[in-house]
Amino acid sequence: MSLYPQIKKFFLGKSLPTSAHSEERLSNAAALAVLSSDALSSVAYATEEILLVLVAAGTSALGLSLPIAIAIIFLLGIVVLSYRQTIRAYPQGGGSYIVARENLGLYPGLVAGGSLMIDYILTVTVSISAGTAALISAIPVLQSHGVLLCLIFIFLLMLANLRGVKESGQIFMIPTYAFIGSIFLLIAIGLFKNSTGQVITEYPSLPVTEGLSLFLILRAFSAGCTALTGVEAISDGVLAFKPPEWKNARLTLLYLGVILGLMFVGISYLANTYHIVPEEGQTVVSLLGRVILGTGPFYYFVQIVTLLVLLLAANTSYGDFPRLCYFLARDGFLPRQLSLLGDRLVYSNGIVLLSVCAGILVIIFKGQVNAVIPLYAVGVFTSFTLSQAGMVRHWFNEQTGSWHASALMNALGAITTFVVLIVIIYTKLLLGAWLVVVAIPLLVSLFALIHRHYQYVAQRLSIQGIAPRSYIPRPKPEFITHPAVVVVGQLNRGTVEALDYARTIADEIVAVHVDMGTTDREKLQKKWRHLESDIPLEIIGSPYRSVIEPIVNFVSQFEEHHPDVFTTIIIPAFVTRNWWDGILHNQTTLFLKNALKAKKSRVITTVRFYL
Repeated sequence: MSLYPQIKKFFLGKSLPTSAHSEERLSNAAALAVLSSDALSSVAYATEEILLVLVAAGTSALGLSLPIAIAIIFLLGIVVLSYRQTIRAYPQGGGSYIVARENLGLYPGLVAGGSLMIDYILTVTVSISAGTAALISAIPVLQSHGVLLCLIFIFLLMLANLRGVKESGQIFMIPTYAFIGSIFLLIAIGLFKNSTGQVITEYPSLPVTEGLSLFLILRAFSAGCTALTGVEAISDGVLAFKPPEWKNARLTLLYLGVILGLMFVGISYLANTYHIVPEEGQTVVSLLGRVILGTGPFYYFVQIVTLLVLLLAANTSYGDFPRLCYFLARDGFLPRQLSLLGDRLVYSNGIVLLSVCAGILVIIFKGQVNAVIPLYAVGVFTSFTLSQAGMVRHWFNEQTGSWHASALMNALGAITTFVVLIVIIYTKLLLGAWLVVVAIPLLVSLFALIHRHYQYVAQRLSIQGIAPRSYIPRPKPEFITHPAVVVVGQLNRGTVEALDYARTIADEIVAVHVDMGTTDREKLQKKWRHLESDIPLEIIGSPYRSVIEPIVNFVSQFEEHHPDVFTTIIIPAFVTRNWWDGILHNQTTLFLKNALKAKKSRVITTVRFYL
């Protein structure tokens, strides 16, 4: 084994067979940790974001934070009930992209998908930055190393998720439930001290830099709506649950709504009761902890679990971003590499892409939560609105059971989230939200370009129009002098030309295809008999989803059966019109040639088909 596979196995563990996929499921408790940590952890900064807006209007405005928080809880209830309808209607997983595309059309679906992609990347950026801020609040000496710490945490999260779903669930349960327990304990102690009169009786005097207005209140409301990001994750990840998947997902979503609502309103109430004012270098949770708990061991415990859950909040994106990329790549709107399962039965390429994008944003915004927050929530409320509008259309098309009540619930969700989206764009546009408003159509345009390329490739490689061939079976010569193996990925024009070339040079030909669990063997054999009946096709299984290793092993065995002659390995490959188009395709030919060279195969021929 070479050095790279050894290092990979050490950090990520051994490869898992495709048959183990059904085992990689989550219990409700583990799913709450894996899929809901983003929403749950938002209580660590959502109240603070409301206060940071209101503080501009002076001391008297800070009391509005509690009514604003209650309005957001009401919105949370609507969103949770709406997505419970979505899960019931889409028991195989109904993310915004799927629901909007099926019910509203292609481009609304792409807008929903692009919005969610942006939001998932921002979720990692905000969660990691906020977690690092919690650490720096407890240990101020780390202030100058904020960006480096953020990048380290992103790297560690990437490794944890590359190891697989079940292991990440086990890793994340302890800090998530420790955070929930510590926040409820903090709220309980705070309420007890309040009932016994142990509170700060008034706010410090604050200068007024902006008059109290409806616009300011709406800005504070839109800032606090960051508490709702991540709520959709459960409807995206229904298939990650144990059977019955959709019932467990609905129940877990209800748990999420109740726990999140109680924590958020509790923190907001305490911040209002204890007259907390945001400070530079201190989070609101840290300030509450110092006032209620002092600076003893429990204060530091709260800060540590807050740090951990904020870091793990990014795991919501790590669970759903790769899955969303899979759906988009499967439909031809993202590079096909994003649709492939990795060694540990996760979409590894999506995990790496998310980590890289989040790392770039951390560097650009220097790990500052307040700098990224204005970009936040635009994408998620866009996807909320499109998803709920799609569900209304779905119920009107289905008209089964109590569809009137379901349609009404989703219509309420669509109208409410649309109003909130307008408020968010209106209040945050000049603060940085314009970047997301511009990025979404650019991303949709990129989807369309990628799809157009794949359609062109499929058209050029299509075997439609090729007349049926009636080759006479090739007699096997007494002495084989020129054997050949033709690698077959798909039966297309490139493969046909490679087989035609093989007939001109070889007196024995065998074609080999690797089935990674996605091949319709009967359909492929039928097409093969129609076009290439004189050449046998060997279909070999690959339980670990590798193309290279099964082919290399097959070639090695074939060469052993023909020891005294040169075996030609023929690899069909198509050449794209532009070099950058090659990014959209797996570089299987290159890796296969290198692997065959390493096994000392002597004659390797590439038959190119120019697109």
